[in-house]
Amino acid sequence: MAILVTGGLGYIGSHTVVELINNNYEVIIVDDLSHSEKFILHNIEEITGKRPIFYPFDLKRKELLNQVFDAHSIEGCINFAAFKAVGESQVKPIDYYENNLFSLINILQEFKERNISNFIFSSSCTVYGQADEMPINEDTPLKMPESVYGKTKQMGEEILADFAKGYNKKISLLRYFNPIGAHDSALLGELPIGIPNNLVPYVMQTAAGVREKLSVWGDDYPTSDGTAVRDYIHITDLAKAHVAALKKLMNNQSADSVIDIFNLGTGRGSSVLELVKAFETANNVEVPYQICERREGDITIAYANADKAEKELSWKAETSLEQSLKTVWEWQKYLQSRSN
Repeated sequence: MAILVTGGLGYIGSHTVVELINNNYEVIIVDDLSHSEKFILHNIEEITGKRPIFYPFDLKRKELLNQVFDAHSIEGCINFAAFKAVGESQVKPIDYYENNLFSLINILQEFKERNISNFIFSSSCTVYGQADEMPINEDTPLKMPESVYGKTKQMGEEILADFAKGYNKKISLLRYFNPIGAHDSALLGELPIGIPNNLVPYVMQTAAGVREKLSVWGDDYPTSDGTAVRDYIHITDLAKAHVAALKKLMNNQSADSVIDIFNLGTGRGSSVLELVKAFETANNVEVPYQICERREGDITIAYANADKAEKELSWKAETSLEQSLKTVWEWQKYLQSRSN
């Protein structure tokens, strides 16, 4: 059965494509390569022994998307096609609204017209805003997110809830906490274009000497060391959760609409400085850093209660923070070998 993976050469998308192929799904990727590179396609083939079908275009081009659906018997979609940097979203809000929402609506139009179901949405814990209590479970009230990125995810969820009810579709909303790490093969990992917007790639590049110092955004948060706390989940654990969620949707024979919501995290929070120290210890390297002013759009603390995913998907995050950070460093070595 064919599964459309939008943004399938990106960080989370590429790892999920590997897991889908390992579970005998046919994968069709649409990716405009704005935040990825084509060598990732080759690396997916090297890992799995199969080369996914790949279309390089922007999902806002409805006519090209229509041709993909004409050419393949698509039975479901996992949508990763979104800009995802919190800080960047604050200075490029219209770009984020246009890219993250228009592309989603175009895919849903195809689902509606062709009577396709089984849609998995790459959402985020940012939809909770700064939650009042930890850990965060799926019943935690949603708040207005601090960032434009978070707002696009919350709007996307609302669109999908209306879509499921209005057209009797099966939808899974996967609320990620903070994906980190790389594939065990060291052939896939987070590939920042230009200056990294996310913490771990910046840590990785600083340790490698690509960046002079890591910027730690704020040390006056009400946490143990004054830096923000997040729940860091290994990327392969996260990818496996997508396959589990897809199987659950496709095995559901109900004629009614379905809206599954799952938090995906480890259930453990780590501060920015704790992560930096863990990276140094795991890889025997030094990460020089400087404290900067807080970054607009960031929250203080967020970590997951993922009991629902364990119960309903038989899924649980298994990789430790230290092991995740070891895979990051192996990925950095691979990238350096490519550039030599």
